[in-house]
Amino acid sequence: MPRPPEYGLIYNWDGNPHGYSEYPQTMEQFLDKVYGPMEDTQVRAHFWCVGEHAARWESDVLETVGDVHGRVYENARSYTFHENVRAMIDRGEDPQAEIITRGHELGMEVYASVRMNDNHFGGAQPSDLATMRHTELTRMRIEHPEWVLGDKTTPWFAVSWNLEHPEVRENRFRHCEEVARRWEWDGIELDWQRHGFHLPDDYGYRMRYVITDVQRAVREVTDELAEQRGRPYYLAARVSGTPEMSYRIGYDVETWIADGLVDILIPAGGAHTDPLIAVEQYLAMCEGTDVAVYPGFDARVDGWDWTGFVGPENPLLKDQLRTRAVASQWHAAGSDGIYLFNWHANRDSRRELMNQIGSVDTLAGTNKVFAAAHRYKDAFGTVGQSWAGAFDNDRLWGQVPVPLKPTMTGEGPTITIEQADDLEANQPADIRLRLFLDEWVVGDVIKVYWDGEERSDVRQEYHLAEDTAGNPMDAQIYEVGQASWFLLDLDPEEAAKGKHTVKVVLEHRNPQVVSDVVLTNVELAVTYEGED
Repeated sequence: MPRPPEYGLIYNWDGNPHGYSEYPQTMEQFLDKVYGPMEDTQVRAHFWCVGEHAARWESDVLETVGDVHGRVYENARSYTFHENVRAMIDRGEDPQAEIITRGHELGMEVYASVRMNDNHFGGAQPSDLATMRHTELTRMRIEHPEWVLGDKTTPWFAVSWNLEHPEVRENRFRHCEEVARRWEWDGIELDWQRHGFHLPDDYGYRMRYVITDVQRAVREVTDELAEQRGRPYYLAARVSGTPEMSYRIGYDVETWIADGLVDILIPAGGAHTDPLIAVEQYLAMCEGTDVAVYPGFDARVDGWDWTGFVGPENPLLKDQLRTRAVASQWHAAGSDGIYLFNWHANRDSRRELMNQIGSVDTLAGTNKVFAAAHRYKDAFGTVGQSWAGAFDNDRLWGQVPVPLKPTMTGEGPTITIEQADDLEANQPADIRLRLFLDEWVVGDVIKVYWDGEERSDVRQEYHLAEDTAGNPMDAQIYEVGQASWFLLDLDPEEAAKGKHTVKVVLEHRNPQVVSDVVLTNVELAVTYEGED
């Protein structure tokens, strides 16, 4: 297969536009919701999620959405979404065909995206299948609880399919095959990261051949269709953010590349954006081939950080600053483009970013916050919590949060930050290192090193947070905070493009406080004149 075109940005829609209009949604309403966010942006390829387990069309191999419970739904949202789909079917309309036609009219290539093992079942267990109500459940899952992972994986994903079973692999293949053959897509994506729990824990690497079995079978179909059509039929695959974790889950990426089983490789987090995607490693694996690499964003860069958001910008602005920074890092690493997942938007809400992050040139001179990535496993990975285990395979090299402990030799955590802007070509107005230290109090002594040099010009400012329960009007009462920002202004030569280190040492802890000082954020804010 020849190398895919340069898409700049790939936009994955999860199907939600079916639920964005009152029942019965018209086709024009639907198409406006689908393409409004993408039109006149840097998006050159649209990946349309055709569904999870049931079909949004009259299928020869799958149940149709709504059939499992006789078109009686679990809630209002599910009713609106699925009855809008059924209304189109009843009117003899074909939303997939219309999506392809409209995308081509707008100059985009359009791919089908198939979620290979989606689990939005809310932590359900195999024992719940016979009685639970969920529109994507399907009779196959209800009647064959022995085909799900059960206690062989983290409890939240217990009713995910177990691809050990040939019947499961056959079902996933037939789904992909029907989608590929029925419409004139430019390609198809196997979204293995929705969700990356396919095999019993710790068997992913050893049993990676069973996932390759499906990948190879779909490749045979796309090769056949390409030959019949006389033009390429591309195959994309969304995998984990690092080769190591891809292998651990069961994605034999090296074999897929060597055997020509993939045309577009999309390394991405399984739950929220993983800023630490190993772009350079994946590019090295693809060297000498026509495989393109598109690292992927999720809904927001810092994900669950919003539950303990520390600013100092408002959440929307900070996410924009972080998104630009991560996109700049991926471009600097040599990525072929960028992939957007779960970027739900109307015509305007994501437009600015979608006209910036697809190119180094349009990112130049825009404000950014380069930052250490957060590891979530401890905070959001325990049994009984929503999405427990979802973060296990992401952000493995997250450097914060980290408690500061006293050491014998002046050691402390050393954080690496990559600054991806050319500060000679575009001179910033301000470059500031920002360290957030939770539980810092008077009497604590902190040393900060930038690129190995101790800095005496670091200043401390309290992070003021009011008691919102007792002070709901958010009037400023406190003059002291339970956390502080440690700030260091840098010049462009000190913060030149490339990797920099920040070492933080607890030299002395106030003996009257037993809690740890915790370094939660390490950020380099690069600000240009007249922007934001």
